[in-house]
Amino acid sequence: MIKHIAVIGSGTMGNGIAHSFAQHGYMVNLVDISQEALDRAIKTITANLDRQVAKELISESGKESTLKNITTFPDVETGTMSADLVVEAATENTDLKLKIFKQLSACCKPEAILATNTSSISITRIAAATERPAQVIGMHFMNPVPVMKLVEVIRGFSTSDETTRLVMELSEKLEKTPVEVNDYPGFVANRILMPMINEAIYALHEGVAGVTEIDTVMKLGMAHPMGPLQLADFIGLDVCLSIMEVLYQGFGNTKYFPCPLLVNMVNAGHKGIKSGNGFYTYEKGRKELVVAPSFR
Repeated sequence: MIKHIAVIGSGTMGNGIAHSFAQHGYMVNLVDISQEALDRAIKTITANLDRQVAKELISESGKESTLKNITTFPDVETGTMSADLVVEAATENTDLKLKIFKQLSACCKPEAILATNTSSISITRIAAATERPAQVIGMHFMNPVPVMKLVEVIRGFSTSDETTRLVMELSEKLEKTPVEVNDYPGFVANRILMPMINEAIYALHEGVAGVTEIDTVMKLGMAHPMGPLQLADFIGLDVCLSIMEVLYQGFGNTKYFPCPLLVNMVNAGHKGIKSGNGFYTYEKGRKELVVAPSFR
């Protein structure tokens, strides 16, 4: 039975995953090598819980119990050694993830399941870095984790039926909808989403239409809640580029080649909301969308 969770990485996805597990009664160890990042994560979780209280989605006591369920650790081994399930939510970098999973294989208890929140990197490759590939699986949560219902559950080549069953059941206990998929580049979500975003960037790059016009067409014509360029900013243009590179390398098909405009923007440090500029500009406290000067 899975009772004790460790989450590695306290950024946007990591703190959201920790929040969701803790809110549903699980004891959570939130692990990050940076104490500053851990402190920032707890502040973010507290602010998100306050919003849930204000919307009457949870009670004040529910907020307090959620926070009590989370313990922070600046050391991977100490933070994961007692966990029944570890969910890795570190930076989307293959070498880093392989290093983490090799370490987890050595320090976690033998029966522990090792999950990764990767949005595109091969589960099979990650599992090969461990001594327990049957217990390695993908749990691709969507951002913002406490709100979004989908969990893409990705089976690697060696992932066992039992591991998959346990993770599917666990996802349902979080009031999520798990969808089982197999391990191919981009899985389902990003294999479909990222080429659409990349094509929207090509449309902008080639002068087909402007930023606002492209997003408006997709919002009003295709019933998307957010246009593809705004969504790219939300995800992070560096993350979009990384996923497109995984797709291109994995399939060897030019339809997945990243748009040169995307490459240039990332190289220039324009990464979307996280950097304050992308296809739109972002200032704290401002809600209206403002197209970035480069695209006006």
